[in-house]
Amino acid sequence: MCVHVPHISKMKKYILSFLLPLLALTIVFTACSESNDEEEEFTEWQSTNDSYFDNLYAQTKAKIAAGDASWKIIKNWTLDSGNVAMHSYDHIIVRVIKNGDSDVKPFYNDSVRVHYTGRLIPSKSYPSGYKFDQSYKGEFNPATAVPAQFKVSGVVEGFTTALLNMNLGDRWEVYIPYQLGYGEEDKNPIPGYSTLIFDINLVGIYRLGTSAPDWNAKPNDMWEME
Repeated sequence: MCVHVPHISKMKKYILSFLLPLLALTIVFTACSESNDEEEEFTEWQSTNDSYFDNLYAQTKAKIAAGDASWKIIKNWTLDSGNVAMHSYDHIIVRVIKNGDSDVKPFYNDSVRVHYTGRLIPSKSYPSGYKFDQSYKGEFNPATAVPAQFKVSGVVEGFTTALLNMNLGDRWEVYIPYQLGYGEEDKNPIPGYSTLIFDINLVGIYRLGTSAPDWNAKPNDMWEME
């Protein structure tokens, strides 16, 4: 026997009219939750980074004045001797981890080989700072780590400033204000206004002018190495 259900379409409409608003609310709440998590991670990020770098700058000046040679304040390389550095963010701040045995420095048109890690200042979920990049896997082992290779001129101003002042073999922890880093805009996964903290070990310098280096050449053929 066939059973006739005349109002099934009305029932569907009623169910959908009840469920769709709930589904929409779920989507809205989920989106808000994800957005809030991101905002909480980097809340008041510009002022937090401004304060962090200004405080570090003042503390570093005090350490240098007290004779601590392990800290340096270095003016941005684009400001020549005739330009006065007016602000803390006209500089990078350096903590020397290791001094190399060489007095050879790279030039602007040189290429370099470096081991490095990059992280942000401490935040809610990352008390040591979110690590956004690293040239090697796992813990650093100079015997097995393969260095990154790039031009001194091909990185942000703060990184270039560090390289131009490093001797071959130096290992520095470098603090770069966002004005000499990626600026105010987000650069995934780095939010705008981020102070960049790099651990940089300079292990090779390519000295053949502006020509592209042969990355496959043996180090002793074309590179001056640590």
